[in-house]
Amino acid sequence: MSEIEILSPQQIQRLSEHHDEAVNGNREASNPSFLRLLSSISRKQLNLLMTERRCVPGEVVYREGDAGDNLYMIWSGQVVAFMGQPDSPTILGYRGAGETIGEMSLLDNQPRSAWVVALTDLRLLKITREAFYELLRQEPDLGMSIMEALSSRLRGSDQERSLGKTSERRLISQVSELETQKQQLLELQQVRQETSDLIIHDLRNPLGSIQLSINMLEMVLPEEVLQENAQLLEIARNSCNRMLRLVDSLLDVSRMESGEAQLYFAPLDLPALLHSAAGSSLAAHDRGIQMVVDLPEALPSVSADRDKIERVVANLVDNAVKYTPDGGQITLAARAEAGHLLLSVTDTGPGIPEEQRQRIFERFAQVKGDTRARRGFGLGLAYCRLAVEAHGGRIWVEPGPSGVGSRFAFTLPIAPRN
Repeated sequence: MSEIEILSPQQIQRLSEHHDEAVNGNREASNPSFLRLLSSISRKQLNLLMTERRCVPGEVVYREGDAGDNLYMIWSGQVVAFMGQPDSPTILGYRGAGETIGEMSLLDNQPRSAWVVALTDLRLLKITREAFYELLRQEPDLGMSIMEALSSRLRGSDQERSLGKTSERRLISQVSELETQKQQLLELQQVRQETSDLIIHDLRNPLGSIQLSINMLEMVLPEEVLQENAQLLEIARNSCNRMLRLVDSLLDVSRMESGEAQLYFAPLDLPALLHSAAGSSLAAHDRGIQMVVDLPEALPSVSADRDKIERVVANLVDNAVKYTPDGGQITLAARAEAGHLLLSVTDTGPGIPEEQRQRIFERFAQVKGDTRARRGFGLGLAYCRLAVEAHGGRIWVEPGPSGVGSRFAFTLPIAPRN
């Protein structure tokens, strides 16, 4: 638009009616993956690509139907997106600092599908279509990464809709099917679990906003300010990543418990996986713990989801390191048995009492009487059990050789010969 358009106070009031409710509720970041990709580009390139635009409250950033020739990153302030007309709008959502707007129209070369209006004093960083395409010519790998990010965003939205519909159906059925006290207790437990899962899922939104804010600061702050605050930014980034990993672990456990997790089977190089797990534990190296890999000359082929089995082994190694004394030993081993492969991680720690060997594979379980277990959340072994069982195997713990330490073992079916 060539002229600045500002809405009337009455129209702004109408657009702001649900603002507080949306901001305090479940406001999802517009496209964290897209901004994260842009933040990976060099500052010199970004400075050539971006121009700043400032808007006053009520100013129209763009109209529904306008040409989608720019995308914007919100530096500071808030906007509202809506369809229809300002006098009778259909509110789509509110966006704030660290989010992007207009990227879909830029990519598909279609007119804007909604209005965007400033609710507060607004600072935007604008990238034109010509500048964006020039960036793609300079960074050809970025185009594929953007497609992957947008695909991931669509899959995430579909999963959220599916989760919401499933929970709604179950809640409706619970009201009519609670007939006995036992049924009521079972159904209430299920409701509690689903509510917990939904809350955990929603934790990704504020954590994603924190991560986006850190990325935005690193993009726009002067170099000398970044250097002076490098340690604080690193602490913030690491803490945010740790919380995201915890949320992901909770979601993964919930998906596998409900049978909704997908497995991607492929031939698995077990020797390489075990050697990598043994060599990647910095805590073991720092404490003088010896990592031993015990393998036969040849192992039969096994087909499995590499990411999940790699995580199972990593969780077992982390658990072994936690309980092994300084200067101790951890042994990773594998051998073929009738119809399956047996993998094990053995430590020289204090061992696990027999009465607790089953319950430690439950969600949030801790070894009673051992304060070291409080450093974790009791999710690692629950994940291991669910992932192994999803592959058709089983997992257990037993005393180590000569009764010293613990030996965690699990099986995987051997891949059939072609």
